[in-house]
Amino acid sequence: MILPVAILAGGLATRLRPLTERVPKALIDVAGRPFIHRQLDLLQRNGIKRVVLCVGYLGERIRAEVGDGGSWGMEVQYAFDGGKLLGTGGALRNALPLLGERFFVLYGDSYLDCDYGAIEQAFLSSTRMGLMTVLNNNNRWDRSNVIFRDGRIVSYDKRSQVAEMHHIDYGLGALQARVFKAYPPDTVIDLASIYQDLIAKGELTGFEVAERFYEIGSPDGLEETRKYFMLKERIR
Repeated sequence: MILPVAILAGGLATRLRPLTERVPKALIDVAGRPFIHRQLDLLQRNGIKRVVLCVGYLGERIRAEVGDGGSWGMEVQYAFDGGKLLGTGGALRNALPLLGERFFVLYGDSYLDCDYGAIEQAFLSSTRMGLMTVLNNNNRWDRSNVIFRDGRIVSYDKRSQVAEMHHIDYGLGALQARVFKAYPPDTVIDLASIYQDLIAKGELTGFEVAERFYEIGSPDGLEETRKYFMLKERIR
């Protein structure tokens, strides 16, 4: 595995308040361990050697917990939001000096147990500027927001879903750093908007995964994820 991973972990996590008033979402207890531990365990098993945590709200707490990543045999670095919140896309742009020319990106509240090596190979062989993983969701675990047809992402919209949307943005992407040349340094922009711009340019390839996602971004998602790990560790 050669691509570093950017984890977007700077949000305010308002949907989980009051739980997150003093604890950042990344450190929420999930079946006995902070969620970020669960994510790093998974990345380590997939051969990831370098992680950049994009942090803001209570970010020092996250750095104090994770440190330099030595406990996972990887290098962990930190890109802190400045005085102005720039959105998920802006946070990535801010982290580019630590990420290099190509990198994975995943959300700080998602647990994505998939084949990272196969996704990396698909991205590198595509020569496109970006890749989005998608899951045939059919509104099961959240509202579907992607039209994925013949291996191609036709449309992506988290706000205006249509009946043809059977897939969902799985939460793991891959990007070339040059994507961000289109956006001035202080631009406030979400990663979703960057994906939409790439689709318009024909520069976003898709990769369909079969494994469902788990997330802790909502109270229901957190409870389901906790149950998943409790069952998984009981079976072991």
